[in-house]
Amino acid sequence: MQPFTLIATDADARSGLLQTAHGAIRTPVFMPVGTLGTVKALSPEELRAGGAQIILGNTYHLYLRPGCEVIETFNGLHGFMNWPHPILTDSGGFQLFSLARLTRITEEGAAFQSHIDGSQHLLTPQKAMEIQICLGSDIAMCLDQCLQYPAEPAQNRSAMALTTRWARRCKKFWAEHAPADRLLFGIAQGGMDPALRAQSAAELVDIGFPGYALGGLSVGEPTALMLEVAAASLPMLPVDKPRYVMGVGTPEDLVELTALGADMFDCVLPTRNARNGQLLTAFGTLNIANARFRLDPGPVDPDCDCYTCRHYSRAYLRHLYLNHELLAYRLNSIHNLHYYAGLMAAMRAAIEAGGFDQFKKAFYRRRQA
Repeated sequence: MQPFTLIATDADARSGLLQTAHGAIRTPVFMPVGTLGTVKALSPEELRAGGAQIILGNTYHLYLRPGCEVIETFNGLHGFMNWPHPILTDSGGFQLFSLARLTRITEEGAAFQSHIDGSQHLLTPQKAMEIQICLGSDIAMCLDQCLQYPAEPAQNRSAMALTTRWARRCKKFWAEHAPADRLLFGIAQGGMDPALRAQSAAELVDIGFPGYALGGLSVGEPTALMLEVAAASLPMLPVDKPRYVMGVGTPEDLVELTALGADMFDCVLPTRNARNGQLLTAFGTLNIANARFRLDPGPVDPDCDCYTCRHYSRAYLRHLYLNHELLAYRLNSIHNLHYYAGLMAAMRAAIEAGGFDQFKKAFYRRRQA
C-alpha cells in the first residue's frame, strides 16, 4: 500500500496524509527537533497538546549518547522517551558536515571523532541504517554528504555522486533488515546547481524510496537562493511521494516552500528562539526582554489559545526570562511550537478549501501590520 495520499492541491501547494507505524501524519507538517530524544524544555505531553504530530531525533547524537544498548532496552526511542507517535530520524549527515573538522569522508563512510569524548568512529551507510533500526524510527533518512555554501562545482558533483552511491547501500541494508512498516527516505543533493539537483533526484527515483528530501539547503546561502533552488528541485521529485525540505525554516520559509509543493519541514528555530526570548506571532516576532512589556498584562498573542497565552502575561514572561528562570524556556517553547503547529494547520485548511493564495496574502499582511 502506498503510504502517502494526496488529499488536495491548490496550484503547487499540497495537503496529504502520510501513514506510519505509529500513526498518520497530516501534511504539510512541521517536525519539532528533538535531537537527543527530547525537544528542549518540553515534555512529550506538552508537545502533543501543542499540536505536534511527529518529532525528529538524530542518529549521530543518539548513537554517541546514550547509545543503542540503552535505547534497545526500551524497545526503541518511542518507549525510551515516552512518545507513542511518529518519529523521523536524521541520518547524521548534517552533523558530520557541521563537525567537519572532526570528520573524514571516504567511499566507505564518514570517519569521525566524537565531540563528547574524542573517541573514533566510522559511520557507514549500513551503520546509519542499523542505528536507525535500533532507534525504531518510523521514517529514517539515508546517509548523505552535505556541503557548506559556497562549494566548488567539483565538490558538489563529488558529494552528489557519493550521496547516490551511499543511498543504494542504505536501501539494500534497509530492505534486508528493517521492519516492513518503516519508511526510508532518500536525500537529494547537488548544492545550488540545478543540473546536479536534477541528476540527484533522477538517480534517487531510480533507486526507489517512499519519500524524498532536499538536503544541503539552509547551509549559509541567501534565502532567495534557497527558495530558487527549492523551486527548481521540488518538481523533480515524484508527485505521489512526500517531499521533505530539511533544516528550514522561518514562518515565511514554510509558507513559501509549501506554496512550491513541499510537505515536510524541521528546524530548531522555534525552540531556539524561545530560549532566546523571541516569541513568534501572526504579527511578527516579539522580543520579550523589551522594556515596554514590563507592565503589560496581555498575552503574547491575543489570538493565540496556547497554554502560555491563556495563563500568563507578557510582563510575567519578561520577568522569568530576564531572571533566567527555567520556566521561561518551557512557556516560551510551548507558545512558539503551538504557533508553528497552528500555521501548518491553517495552510492545510487553506489548500483544502482552494484558498491558499488568499491565505498567503493575508499571512504577509498581518506580519507587515
